[in-house]
Amino acid sequence: MARVDDRRVINGIRWRSRTGAPWRNVPERFGPRTTLYNRFVRWRAAGVWDRLLEAVSAAYDGDIVMIDSSCVRVHQHGAAIKKGALTIVAWDAPGAG
Repeated sequence: MARVDDRRVINGIRWRSRTGAPWRNVPERFGPRTTLYNRFVRWRAAGVWDRLLEAVSAAYDGDIVMIDSSCVRVHQHGAAIKKGALTIVAWDAPGAG
């Protein structure tokens, strides 16, 4: 089997991160899901993602640097919380501190 192009793999990894879908649901147009997962893990261990973020940050000439994660979907259990529902955060709990 021929090696899947790195650009396709990166697009597949980005698709998975953007949608929050499991690896098994990544469309086949990005290549085999095992290839996507294996390269993601190997590149993470090799520091590729850190170097990529540093390169993009260095190329940016602005005074504010942030990554917007507003496109990341809520986990299926978090989506059922009603608006305005009371939530308790660990540091708000009685006796915490």
